[in-house]
Amino acid sequence: MMLKKGIPRHSQISQWLRNQIDKGVYEADEKLPSENELAKKFDVSRVTIRRALQSLENESIIYRCQGLGSFVSDERASHDLVKLTDFNEDMAKAGLEPSSVVKKFETVDAPDWLVSLLNIDEGSKVLQIDRLRLGDDEPIAFDSTWLPILYGQLLDKKKLTESTIYNLLEKNYDIPVIRGCYRLSAEIADENLADVLKVDENSPLFVIDRLSYTIGEKPLYYQKRYYRNDKVVYEMTLERTPGNQFGNMPLKEFIPVFSSIEKSNENT
Repeated sequence: MMLKKGIPRHSQISQWLRNQIDKGVYEADEKLPSENELAKKFDVSRVTIRRALQSLENESIIYRCQGLGSFVSDERASHDLVKLTDFNEDMAKAGLEPSSVVKKFETVDAPDWLVSLLNIDEGSKVLQIDRLRLGDDEPIAFDSTWLPILYGQLLDKKKLTESTIYNLLEKNYDIPVIRGCYRLSAEIADENLADVLKVDENSPLFVIDRLSYTIGEKPLYYQKRYYRNDKVVYEMTLERTPGNQFGNMPLKEFIPVFSSIEKSNENT
């Protein structure tokens, strides 16, 4: 496609992509070409492509996940049904009393692997928060969280024993958490995790890596959480579109389900 003169290039590219989506060339939840592929196609810089994609994301036509790419949104799937919740909200829904023990609350040098995720400069400082998460005073999970200093300086160590990062930033500073990208995996407990979570060393742990964003597509924090495998499972609900035999099944619900503390204690 040849771009016209006198019209911002990013606007023409976003309009072209919008038309392709409207025509069904790219269907709901289908991945769009990469930034490099689009930049080559239109002979423009990746900065121009990012501006074009940002416009589409602002209109909720696409959604983006760090490290995965850009995908076509499906308004019919109502993504709001998959709620972004914090630990305290999950505990309350399970009928458990949440609390946290802050093990670390320190400003540290950002490790190399974190720089691109948080979109910060090399050599930047970040706030690292390590917490043991409890339900009815029993260990449920352990997580490490890293925030750019811009946001980290707003948090209070004492308040994190009862509140969450979500709650403190949203209620006190009007900094909402609007999106999160998750990666689910499993690891075995090393000596330190086994000790803090009260499980046997080499026990399986359910791991969630999460990158949370605020307004303006700004990374707010990166978190790695280790759940006790005997205390939580995630249940998924998929919605089938009538007549769409081979189509994608939109994710309708994805929630944690916690084992009762009493039952868990009886099994140990």
